[in-house]
Amino acid sequence: MRAGRLLSLLLLLQSRGRMTAQELADELEVSVRTVYRDVEALSAAGVPVYADRGPAGGYQLLDGYRTRLTGLTGAEAESLFFAGMPGPAAELGLGTVVAAAQLKVLAALPPELRSRAGRIRERFHLDAGGWFRQAEDMPFLAGIADAVWNPKRLRISYRRWGDEVVERTVGPLGLVLKAGLWYLVAESDGQPRTYRVARVEALQPTDEDFARPADFDLATFWADWSRKFEERMYPERVTVRVTALGLRTARVLLSLAASRALEDVEPRGEWTTVEIPTESLDHALVDLLRLGPEAEVVAPPELRERVKARLEATARLYRESDSS
Repeated sequence: MRAGRLLSLLLLLQSRGRMTAQELADELEVSVRTVYRDVEALSAAGVPVYADRGPAGGYQLLDGYRTRLTGLTGAEAESLFFAGMPGPAAELGLGTVVAAAQLKVLAALPPELRSRAGRIRERFHLDAGGWFRQAEDMPFLAGIADAVWNPKRLRISYRRWGDEVVERTVGPLGLVLKAGLWYLVAESDGQPRTYRVARVEALQPTDEDFARPADFDLATFWADWSRKFEERMYPERVTVRVTALGLRTARVLLSLAASRALEDVEPRGEWTTVEIPTESLDHALVDLLRLGPEAEVVAPPELRERVKARLEATARLYRESDSS
């Protein structure tokens, strides 16, 4: 523990130059007295750290005492700090590890590259969470991440859609962060499956080693699974005539799947016939009514009749209101 703190103190002085004992204590979350003892320990070990007295004083290293990384270009040094997403890292229990790694990299960079990397942290912020969504409670995420990294089978209690809780013994293959939500990809019954981490209600690590298949590629699996998931979520197709304004509006107001289906469609005359994927006819009814007179349902006939009935009921409501 102390060895790690001494290294952090050394790297702080390398990356930031002169620092007061209080500044070091705040960074390391220790007392000023502990900083004094740690500085003495570094000096006794031959590290050329010295103190300047007075109000503007502090500790600093002898000029030239620095470990440098070699082979990093400016662009590479800058890109390192795009990888440090503090939110997801903290959720995985790696927040302090990421911070320490960045500190070590900063300490080893030459001054010019250190300045450029620092500007990345100041001017770019990565927020992986989705809009209008509270953070999910995931008490078992760190334990799952540990099993992914040190492959051990896990016993989980998992709440499926519909609130059915099932028991599974799985072999962890990887973790995926999608739109602020964590998913566990794991082998179960010989097949890779996907579990939303927030739905894991109990976790029991085992001592059983899990042999991760050598040919399994997490990114490839996730891309294929995501495409099939979207197809399952939007199994229905409706045919609609839209105006040019209706086409533009549909791309904004309808689902992402509908927007993708319409992105390459060009208006053809006054009306353009398009096919739109939807979760169900109930969803399509609500969505297409939002387009008003800029869209007309062609098929299926059931949806067309339901839209007509809803519009007639709305018109009747306004006529009765005006006459009263």
